[in-house]
Amino acid sequence: MKFKLLSIFALILLLLTSNSYLLNAQQLSATKTLVQRQQDFIDLRFGMFIHYNIPTYINQDWADPEASPALFNPKKLDCRQWADAAKSANMTYGCLTTKHHSGFAIWDTKTTAYNVMNSPLKRDVVKEYADAFRAKGLKVMLYYSILDTHHKLRPNSINGSHIKMIKDQITELLSNYGEIDALIIDGWDAPWSRISYDDVPFEEIYTLIKTLQPNCLVMDLNAAKYPAEALYYTDIKSYEQNAGQHISTDKNKLPALSCLPLQATWFWKENSPHEVLKDVSKLVNDNIIPMNNASCNFILNVAPNKDGLIDANALTALKEIGKLWKNEGPLTKLPLFDAPIISSNLAKKQVSNSSWSDDMDIMDFANDDNFNSSWISNPTVRTPWYEITFDNTKPLNMIVIAEKVENIKNYKLEYSINGIWKSIFNGTNTNKIKVHRFDGVWADKVRITIEQSTKKAQITEFGIYNERK
Repeated sequence: MKFKLLSIFALILLLLTSNSYLLNAQQLSATKTLVQRQQDFIDLRFGMFIHYNIPTYINQDWADPEASPALFNPKKLDCRQWADAAKSANMTYGCLTTKHHSGFAIWDTKTTAYNVMNSPLKRDVVKEYADAFRAKGLKVMLYYSILDTHHKLRPNSINGSHIKMIKDQITELLSNYGEIDALIIDGWDAPWSRISYDDVPFEEIYTLIKTLQPNCLVMDLNAAKYPAEALYYTDIKSYEQNAGQHISTDKNKLPALSCLPLQATWFWKENSPHEVLKDVSKLVNDNIIPMNNASCNFILNVAPNKDGLIDANALTALKEIGKLWKNEGPLTKLPLFDAPIISSNLAKKQVSNSSWSDDMDIMDFANDDNFNSSWISNPTVRTPWYEITFDNTKPLNMIVIAEKVENIKNYKLEYSINGIWKSIFNGTNTNKIKVHRFDGVWADKVRITIEQSTKKAQITEFGIYNERK
């Protein structure tokens, strides 16, 4: 009898658990294509970035990684006030800093004790934010930092346990808070973070995110390094204006995001309630309107104070924006563009060779993972060529040629296996970033032969990849 009761109890528990998972699945929208999701994102037009984390209590944007959780002690935290403020500006979504560079998590995580549940607040801020914004009909996005100085997740220190923590934390964020429209990632492959997409494998993390929530966009704030004409390691091209990254409203053809703080800094400071904020009319006329017209979504950071509330001066500014600007609905349909590049570059640091080039422009500049340097052919060479030799035979299914200027017109791509050269492409491509995807092959060498170029052939990066299918 006791065994039967235990069995019945186990069955009921299983059914409840199954129903819970089924409910969570039903809460997610039907899966869309990536292009549809990119269009959806730019159609949102304007949203609220919310930098709120332990730096709020230290009066600096970068917190001491050993700062005590006891500092995180808001007395009046009310995410509903944030949502009301966003609505007053006619915003359509929010994005909250779940974990910034010093590693403090403001959700109920099982991955580390360095989190909000061990602070005086003892409340899940991510949950309260997500609930409050959804209640107002606003989309929910999350920010997550790869760089994590508290947990020693920094250059030259990364190990398997760090990768596991990242995956576990992202799994929590995308499993416990309903539909997340986008995950904005920071501190990864940036000049200041120096954590590469090989140190923390981008394709693995990207695939995990898409497995957990297929409609969740991945936005890596990496625009400082990569060309504006292609989506390298991101679904949305992102520009941080304070870091000198500015979108070309005349030339942009990619789904994009531009961010700027309303206050002087990203996180709240002691003088924030009294400082002069960004000019409201300029935010509307120099940011929202022209950027929207260039397929760019604008996200304005508004930093809550130590009490967990947005200051009166910021609330007033947001209301003024709402008076000046109205959301007129979907933007112009995006033009055609290539899918994001998400795999590791197999050509990086491999042996390279080429036809004649001067020593200042020699071949290894085209596979040094630096888009500011280039291999440049000597102008006397009529049919220049460039070649990568792998340290061992490798599978590949994509080649990307990035130029400084669109000079190369006609060319052929070939790969060698056991001394036999085979063709991949032979024709014309006038794009600045030339993306070639093809059925997978194995190769020990890859070569481009340039048959027509308007000026000297100049390649900033010759990328070779083996994407997951």
